[in-house]
Amino acid sequence: MDPWLIWLIVSAVLVVAEIFTLTAALGMLGVAALITAASAAAGISPPFQFLLFTVVSAVSLLFVRPVAVRHLLQPQTARFGVEALVGSAAYVVSEVTGREGRVRIGGEEWSARSYDETLVIPRGATVDVLEISGSTAYVHPRE
Repeated sequence: MDPWLIWLIVSAVLVVAEIFTLTAALGMLGVAALITAASAAAGISPPFQFLLFTVVSAVSLLFVRPVAVRHLLQPQTARFGVEALVGSAAYVVSEVTGREGRVRIGGEEWSARSYDETLVIPRGATVDVLEISGSTAYVHPRE
């Protein structure tokens, strides 16, 4: 069997194993094996293939992997969907109490409840959206 084919199989096995482990280490080794397979296909001798694999693996594990892991572990900065509405301002369409009411959030009308059940928020007031549960926004008057 040709050496380039062996390196290609090793690369495929490492990449598949990376899919199951998600550590980024096996993926880096798989890429190193792929680069080594290309060099083996170009006719480089086996000792230099192993040297190339070792160098590419070491460089990728020491320098590329920490950057990739740091990038993957960053907290999500943008909120989407209903979570994006929490903290935004809303306009009271009909009086909001602890039991009922309607507000307009970003052009859409939502059922609303006062976050503090004892408050009654009059129509026309501006409120802050503190929480959304289902299709109901829990609001508090803006101060």
